Formats: sequence, C-alpha cells, structure tokens
Amino acid sequence: MGTIDELKRSQLYSEELGIKLSKNDKEYFKWFLASLLFGGRISETIAKNTYRAFVRYGLLTPQEILETGWDFLVNPIMREGGYVRYDGRKSSQILRDFRTLLDEYGGSLKKLHRISIDSKDLENRLLAFYGVGPITVNIFLRELRPHWHKADPDPLPIVSELATKLNVDLSRHRRNSVTFVRMEAGLIRLRKSRLKVQARPGASAYYELPSQ
Repeated sequence: MGTIDELKRSQLYSEELGIKLSKNDKEYFKWFLASLLFGGRISETIAKNTYRAFVRYGLLTPQEILETGWDFLVNPIMREGGYVRYDGRKSSQILRDFRTLLDEYGGSLKKLHRISIDSKDLENRLLAFYGVGPITVNIFLRELRPHWHKADPDPLPIVSELATKLNVDLSRHRRNSVTFVRMEAGLIRLRKSRLKVQARPGASAYYELPSQ
C-alpha cells in the first residue's frame, strides 16, 4: 500500500470488524465499544480479538453488557481477547461508560450527537466518559464523519506527517468523505507496517501514542 489509489481503497477499521456504520444506533454502539478497546493500553490485535469475543457472546448493547457484569467481562471476554493486564480496569471502564450512556443519553449515541451543539461540544461530551481521552475520541469520530455532520476531528499528527512525506494532499478531499476516511485508515496501517511497530505496555493500540 502507498499509492493514492491504494490509499483510497483502504479498508476502514469498522469494516474490518464487520460494523456497518450508517444511521443505525446499534452499529454506532458497536463502533463505540470497539473504539474503547482500540484506545486502551493493549495491542491492536488484542483489541480486535476482544471485540470479537463480545460478538461471539452476543454482548452488543449497553443493557446486555451491564447485565452480564464485571466477572464475565474479565473472564471469559477479556481473557479470550488476550488480555493479561488491565482486564479488570478495562472491564470497569466499559461498565461505567455504558451506565453513563444509558443514564444520560438513554443508551443512544445518535441522541448524544443530536443534542451536541457542534463538533467541539460532541468531542467534549465523549471526553466526559470515564477513561476516554483524545485518542479514543479521534478513533470513534473519524469514521463517523460521513454519517454525523458534527463529527469532524482533526487528522492525527502522525497521519498528516506521513501524508506529507508521501506527497499525499489530503486537503484535496472533503474531510467528511468516505475517501478521506479511507485514506486516513490506509496511512495509519502504512505507518505501522513501515515502522514494524509493536504495541508497548502503556501505549495506545491504534497509534502507539501514550494512552489517555
């Protein structure tokens, strides 16, 4: 991967997980769950495997996950995903965040977007969730740009820097276009491939940046 055409055909991370982002609140929730995992102190592979464990056990709504409880999230969900550290901490975060989602937004991410005043307010509302920082917010909102008009996070510096090195002019594409989002995903994968990056303890699975 590296040519403009190849970057434009890059698979989205949501697509890789079988999540079909459009206007479906259930799919938005799946992507929120995946984003919480991607933004944690684990490798990208473990994040994907853990999300697939949630799918395998049919835990794909905030209500189902809350009813399941902490013990089941730690084992088997986190263990089957490959967690050896932070499994209890991540399980607690997920439960706390989904309780907030239910209590404050009726379990609806569409409502969260609808009542947000603008893109900044949307980001701030997401940052208010326990344990959620700028990296997780960027992961979640980037692929939602084509679907949520208030989703407009700036590309991460590592994306812009690699694009410049490759003479890829991202400004030629609308940020809320699927093409732009695919190119971002492709640049992130290309960076990881080129540098042969392996996640370190304490680093974000997605971008190898300090976890929030």
